[in-house]
Amino acid sequence: MIELHKAANVALTCLPRQLTQREEYLMKMPLMLVAGATLVMGMTDVKADEVAAGEERYKVNCVNCHGKTGKGMAAFPALAGRDQAYVADRLKKYRAKEKVGPNSAIMMSLTKDLTDEDIENLAAYISATFQ
Repeated sequence: MIELHKAANVALTCLPRQLTQREEYLMKMPLMLVAGATLVMGMTDVKADEVAAGEERYKVNCVNCHGKTGKGMAAFPALAGRDQAYVADRLKKYRAKEKVGPNSAIMMSLTKDLTDEDIENLAAYISATFQ
């Protein structure tokens, strides 16, 4: 991204007149948008894999208590609206046998065999799917 910024500055020095700050910003914007889109597209592929793996794990470990839409059921809390970092942190705490709430014992038994990758995949799926 920095290299694109430098390239834009070099291109601007070739112009016959001095540009206003706004004109300069507008000329650099397409380059920055392309760079940003490229980064997002690269991350989307990895995230799609995480989400797919997380969905499979969710169907096995989570759906019976948290529901198909992540809205929770009875005494089991909703997962909808939780961000990825929060979900991963909670799952890691349960796996480490830390008491977090009234359902900690259940969660500890369900998370004891999860790997870090399983946790990241679950967190990616939950945060991407249940908004």
